[in-house]
Amino acid sequence: MSDADYQLAPAQPRVSQAAMNVRWLLGEFLGQVPGVSEAVVVSSDGLLLADSEQGRQAEQLSAIVSALTSLAGGIARAIEFGGVKQTMVTMDEGHLVVMAISDGSCLGVYARLTCDLGVLAYQMSLLVERAGHALTPQVRSELRAMAVR
Repeated sequence: MSDADYQLAPAQPRVSQAAMNVRWLLGEFLGQVPGVSEAVVVSSDGLLLADSEQGRQAEQLSAIVSALTSLAGGIARAIEFGGVKQTMVTMDEGHLVVMAISDGSCLGVYARLTCDLGVLAYQMSLLVERAGHALTPQVRSELRAMAVR
């Protein structure tokens, strides 16, 4: 066999422990909050950084979260009430809750209507605090590379 007969697998980029921790935190969040269907972390420029690995709607959810965050920010600037901490849309069968993360990114969560909103908000705030410390520029770059499918 010649060298041309062998296909080398593309080299996988090294992923830092911090990037893996953000994905792990998101997975743990889903396991701890009954009624959550999907969760994403979206960068300040609207790019998907991490998802709950339910994966079915991650790209769509990240676009919606980005648009909703932009709209809420515009409202906050127009009425001069300061920065947006949380945005919630309640529908017939569920909620979309978006919470700001310190670096300008945000956490977006789809939850069924039966989800306890107090528990959801508490667990989201814990996740935002933990993920916010880990989302350095390098980690955001790694997560973005991992999220591209």
